[in-house]
Amino acid sequence: MLSKIIDQRSIDVVQKRIDEARRIVIVTHISPDGDAIGSSLALYHYLKGLGKKVSVVTPNSMPDFLLWLPGANDVSVHSEKKEESETIVSQAELIFALDFNVLKRLEGLSSAVEASKTHKILVDHHPHPGDCWSLVISHPEICSTSELIFRLICRMGDFNRIDKPIAECIYTGMMTDTGSFTYNSNSPEIYFIISELLTKGIDKDAIYAKVFSNFSADRFRLMGFLLSQRMKIYDRYPVALLTLTLHECENYNYQKGDAEGFVNMPLSISGVIFSIFMREDQDKIKISLRSTGSFPCNKIASECFGGGGHLNASGGEFYGTMEAAIQLFESALPNYLPYFEAEKVK
Repeated sequence: MLSKIIDQRSIDVVQKRIDEARRIVIVTHISPDGDAIGSSLALYHYLKGLGKKVSVVTPNSMPDFLLWLPGANDVSVHSEKKEESETIVSQAELIFALDFNVLKRLEGLSSAVEASKTHKILVDHHPHPGDCWSLVISHPEICSTSELIFRLICRMGDFNRIDKPIAECIYTGMMTDTGSFTYNSNSPEIYFIISELLTKGIDKDAIYAKVFSNFSADRFRLMGFLLSQRMKIYDRYPVALLTLTLHECENYNYQKGDAEGFVNMPLSISGVIFSIFMREDQDKIKISLRSTGSFPCNKIASECFGGGGHLNASGGEFYGTMEAAIQLFESALPNYLPYFEAEKVK
């Protein structure tokens, strides 16, 4: 049995809003990852099964290794079809916002969602949700938004409506947002959910292969260059820094999603408890942070890079040069010495 994480009032409101709406739109964050797409498509299939007219709209495209997911081809991408996707949002009678906490995470899509006068339901596991939502279902203690969608469907009495496509989407989201269940995944209820998903006919080994064994040779060459030439291990701190410029990515024919998982790799080095990866994009530097134990990488994400996330998995952005981003990070490291020392004592 699962504990009833989501309160009954929220369940009642969600059921009422779904019953009342005919056109429902699901939106998720910029650069959608496995949990964003997995949770969105799981809810998409569930709502379609209820006879609703449902659309999933993302700010930009998903990585290629997620295109196999059932329903991925039905997703509307705002950066590719701006007018069409904004029309879809404007016609919505209910909006679900999944796997993000504040509107700015939608970037170019945020104005259309903000302008909508319909009910907006947030389902998310990141801390500090914004105040623009009609209903907030926010549980940072849960490993993924996909897990929350599973719980939501079950609490509405519809476990039997979860078919194989829905189960595949939920499992993919849970798997990718826990690093294949290597962090944020100590709750026994996670594995109860997995056992229930297996009863729906999913092949978890095949899902792993589709997500993590589907990269190009260029991606592996880029990874080799990154680890051999662009990784710095600090003497005073148990920290690894990875950096890639836009030019370096282009040299290896970088494709969207090729950097997935890079930030986790230094955590396999003995003594390293915190890893940060800075990748230069067209207009900003994307910051990914990972940690082990109780070291709060989300604190650094928030205080240095205007981001946030979970204790062990966070992100942010920097608008400036790579050199300036590195300087900002290195100058801030002494502020976190007490947290490093606390991890040493354990």
